[in-house]
Amino acid sequence: MNTTYMPNPSKVERKWYVVDAEGQTLGRLASEVAKVLRGKNKPIYTPHEDCGDYVIVINAEKITVTGKKLDAKKYYHHSDYVGGLKEATLREMIAKHPDRVIEGAVKGMLPKGPLGRQMYKKLFVYAGPDHKHAAQKPQQLTF
Repeated sequence: MNTTYMPNPSKVERKWYVVDAEGQTLGRLASEVAKVLRGKNKPIYTPHEDCGDYVIVINAEKITVTGKKLDAKKYYHHSDYVGGLKEATLREMIAKHPDRVIEGAVKGMLPKGPLGRQMYKKLFVYAGPDHKHAAQKPQQLTF
């Protein structure tokens, strides 16, 4: 009889990857980053275990989108006060908080619940070309 291998989350080897977002399309980049965070690129992938790797995204301010999304796509948040609904276009978000744009896109592609939140903690996004994870010796990852 065959037995199914179940990976132990504490014994999974986690690698660090750095991704350059310059010139990349937002959705395509977010989709590939989400796959690495989930561990779908590994042969030991299991849907109910966190077997993904760490991902560092640099140059978030140089992300691109297709079509008229820069002015048509809106981001909303509320201040919890009456009349406190705020909206910003994608162009404004990239100018003010480029890291939040990529984080939000990737977060939407991860599972909802405790496992997805655990995977999301392994994502680090920086607006510029510098990051503070040089000690982990991240490998360059291209899509």
